[in-house]
Parts: sequence; structure tokens; C-alpha cells
Amino acid sequence: MEISKGSAEELDDALEKESTRKIEAALFIAGKFLSVQELVTLTDVNPILLKKILEDLKDDYKDSGIEIVQKNNLWKMDVSQDYVGIVNKLATGSSEFTKAEQETLAIIAYKQPMKQSVLIKIRGNKAYDHIRKFVEMGLITKKRVGHTAELNLSESFYDYFHVNKHDELPLE
Repeated sequence: MEISKGSAEELDDALEKESTRKIEAALFIAGKFLSVQELVTLTDVNPILLKKILEDLKDDYKDSGIEIVQKNNLWKMDVSQDYVGIVNKLATGSSEFTKAEQETLAIIAYKQPMKQSVLIKIRGNKAYDHIRKFVEMGLITKKRVGHTAELNLSESFYDYFHVNKHDELPLE
């Protein structure tokens, strides 16, 4: 099969666009500075192409509410300095979960499967309300086991938090 010059350029363009989307997604979700090597590992993009794409992204976002920040050999996607005030108001505002609910859910995620009675001993009676909310939202499953219930993360938990079930929550 012969590849024409035009089709080779189209393939290169498609590869660069896909690589750009991968890098953009990695920078967006990381929320911290990443080295070129970390980005290569995360995206499987060739380091030479990656550096070019980072420079292109820096230019693309120049007049945006988002910016690509380079410090030494580290890269980060961040809110433009003009809009930090707005973001800080949002960040300190009300989250979907209270701090107490977040802590309860974190314990379930870390210790699952766990007995409800153990969770109540750790978190107190307010955890009953948290469990009810998480079950209603479909984030956890609750199965009767003897005098208590067993709590586990549901499939919906992984979708909700965009976490891959097989390479996510640390064991220790």
C-alpha cells in the first residue's frame, strides 16, 4: 500500500491533534506542575512533539481565562491571574459534599468492604445520614450482614469521581 504525501500529512495532523488532546487533558486534571517526563509517561507522546505541543498550547491559551504556565522544565494548566479571585470564591464556597461527608466517604473507600457499625464508631451517629445520602446517590452499596450492614463502593462511585476501578485507590 502506498501512502501519498497528502495522506501522510493528514495522518501527522491527526496524530498531533490527538496528542494535543491527551496533553491538555493531563494538564487539566493534574492541577499541579508536571515535568516533561511525567507528561510523556502519562500520554505516550514523543518528547519532541510534546515540547512543541506545550509551546503551541501556551500560545493558544494566551488570551483565555486559562493559561499554560511554564516554570523551569515544569508545566501546569492554571486559571489566568485575571480570574483567580473568581475561582477562589468558588473554591471556598459550598461543595456538593460537606467536609464531614467527604471524610466519611473517604473512610468507606479506604476500608471497603467495611461494617457500618465500625464506620459509626469511627465517625459517630451523623454517619448514618451520610450513608443514607451516599446510598441514595448510588455511590455506595449497603448489604445487611448479621446485626449490621456491609458498605462497599458501587460502580457509580468510580464513574462519578472519574476513577478507574483497577488502578485507583491506594491500599496503604
